[in-house]
Amino acid sequence: MTLALRVHPTNASRRRSAWLAASLRVLPAVPTLLFLLVFFIVPVGEILQGGLVTSDGTFGFAQYERIARTPVYAKVLWITFAISFMTAAFSVALGYPVAYLLSRVSERVRERWLLWIMLPFWTSYLVKTYAWMLLLSKTGVLSTMALALGIVHQTNGTIPSLTGVLIGMVHSMLPLAVMTMLPVMRGIDDRLGQAAQTLGAERSTSFFTVFLPLSSPGVAAAGLLVFISSLGFFIVPALLGSPRETMIAQLVISSVLELFDMHFAGALSTVLLICSIAIFFVYDRMVGLASLTGEVSDKRRASRAQGVKLALLMTLGRVCAPLVRRRGGVQAQVEGVRVFSPLGLFTMATLVVLVVPVLSVIPYAFTRSDFITFPPKLFSLRWFGTFASSPVWQGAFVRSFGVGFGTAVLSLVLGFGATLAMTRMPQRATKPLFALLVAPLIVPRIVVAVGLLYLLSRFGLTGTNTGLIIGHTVLAIPYVVVTLAAGFQRFDWRLDDAARVMGASPLQRIRTVVLPLLMASVTAAFLFAFLVSFDDLTIAIFVSGGVNTTLPKQMWDDIQLAITPTLAAVSTLLIVLIAVVIAMSSWLKHRAR
Repeated sequence: MTLALRVHPTNASRRRSAWLAASLRVLPAVPTLLFLLVFFIVPVGEILQGGLVTSDGTFGFAQYERIARTPVYAKVLWITFAISFMTAAFSVALGYPVAYLLSRVSERVRERWLLWIMLPFWTSYLVKTYAWMLLLSKTGVLSTMALALGIVHQTNGTIPSLTGVLIGMVHSMLPLAVMTMLPVMRGIDDRLGQAAQTLGAERSTSFFTVFLPLSSPGVAAAGLLVFISSLGFFIVPALLGSPRETMIAQLVISSVLELFDMHFAGALSTVLLICSIAIFFVYDRMVGLASLTGEVSDKRRASRAQGVKLALLMTLGRVCAPLVRRRGGVQAQVEGVRVFSPLGLFTMATLVVLVVPVLSVIPYAFTRSDFITFPPKLFSLRWFGTFASSPVWQGAFVRSFGVGFGTAVLSLVLGFGATLAMTRMPQRATKPLFALLVAPLIVPRIVVAVGLLYLLSRFGLTGTNTGLIIGHTVLAIPYVVVTLAAGFQRFDWRLDDAARVMGASPLQRIRTVVLPLLMASVTAAFLFAFLVSFDDLTIAIFVSGGVNTTLPKQMWDDIQLAITPTLAAVSTLLIVLIAVVIAMSSWLKHRAR
C-alpha cells in the first residue's frame, strides 16, 4: 500500500511566495527608482551640502549668514513669494470658471476647447514671453493701437514693470491651473446638486454648498502647483520686469554664470528648497496632501475647518442667490453650452487671451523690415532663410532635436516600467511611489538644475548631449508617468491574464497585448517628453555648455541682446511644431477609441 502525503505550505513559505510576488511586481520600477536616486535625490542632497561649504572649502554657515545679513536677499525672497502668490491667486480665480464650464459640457466639446488650452500650455515660455514683449513694449502693438485710436496721448509701455511680470506669469500658469482643477470637477456627481435643488436649495446655494466644497481639493492642488512652479521662474521677470521684480532664480543663475560662486548658488537653492518643503508641510496640515488626488486624508482633523468653510459658503450662496436667479442660475448658463451666456463668454474671452498673444508672433516672422515694427511690412521669407542658413541656429536646432529624441526614448522606457509596476502594486505602496515619480514636477526646476550641475561636473558630463538627456529625462518622467497612468486605468487586465494563461511570457504579453492597446497613450507620452526636452531652458543654461547650445538657450542669448525678426521666425516654427504634436496626440486618442 502506498501512502500519499499531502504537504501543506507553511507560513514561512507563504510569506516567501508573497514576498517573491511583490518583488516581481515592483521589478519594472527598479531602473526608474535608481535613475531618480542618482540624478534627482542625490543632486538635491548635493545642494544641501554645497550650501554648507565656505569660500575656503570648510564647512560652515557662512553662505547663509551672508544671505541673512544682506537686506537685498531678504527683499528678493519676499518679492519671489509675493509674485508667486499673486500668480497662483489670479490663475486659480481666472481658471476656475473655465474649468467649471469644461467639466459640465460633453466630452466632444470639451476636447475641442482643450486643444486651444493645450497650445499655450505647451508653447515655450520664451515664445510666450517674446510675444508679450512685442505686445506690451513702448513701441508694441497695444501702445501703438492706443495712440492711433487717441485713447492715450503718450505711453511708456507696460514693461518693464510688476504688471508685465504678472501678465506673463499668469498667462503661462493659467492653463496649468485649469488642467489641474478639471479632473476633480469632472469627478463630481451632478446628481448631488440636483438632490440639493430637490430639497429646496437655490441653484447658487447648491453650487456654493455642494459643488464648490467638493471641488476645493482641485483648487488647492492647482494653487499649490502654480505657486511652486512660479518660485523657480526667471524668464518672465528677467524679460518683462525691472530690477525691482528680481526673483531668487535670477540670483542663482547670476551666481553661477557671472560670479562663478557655486557654493552661494547652492545656498540660495537650498533656501528655495526649504521654503518649498515648508509650504508643502503647511499645505498638508491645512488641506492634506491627499487632496492632490482629490481625496480627503484626515476627516477628523479637517472637520472644524470644513464646518467653518461650509457655513461661509452657505452664507455666500444666500447672498448671491438673487443675482444668479436674475441671470437664470449657474446651471442654466451651462446647459446646452450657450456661447453667449456669461460663463461661456468669459471662457471664450479667456481662451482668446491665452491663444492670441502666442499667434501674434507669426506675422512678424514674414516682415520685410530689418527690425520689428507694427504693423509688420509683409510679405517675405527672408528671416526663415536666415535661420536655415545660420550654422549657429542650425546647430542649436539639430542638437535640441537629437537631445529631445533621446530624452523621449529614455523617459518613455523608464516611465513605462514604473507605471506598469505602479498599476500592479497595492494601494498603500502606490501613493509613495507616485509621489516620488512626480517629485521632479513639484520641486522648483532651478533647484534640480543646480543640483545636476554639481553632480554632472564631477563626471565630466557638462556640455555633453548625455548630460542634457539625463537632466531632461528627470524633468520628463513625471509627464510620461501621468500620461501613461491615464491609459493604464482604462486597460482591461483580463486580456493580459488570458495571454498569461495561454503561456505567453511577461515580455511577450507587453509586446503583443499591452503596448498595442496602449499605443495612443505611449505615443502621447513620447511626444510630451520630447516637448519637455525641446522647450527646456533651465537645465540647458547650466548643462549645455557655452559653444554649441540648444535652441531655447540660443533664443535666450539672442533675446537679451535685441528683439529681431529671426526670433519671430524661430518662434513661429516652434508654434507649428507644438500644433503638430497636439494634433497628432488628439488624432491618436480618437483613433484609439
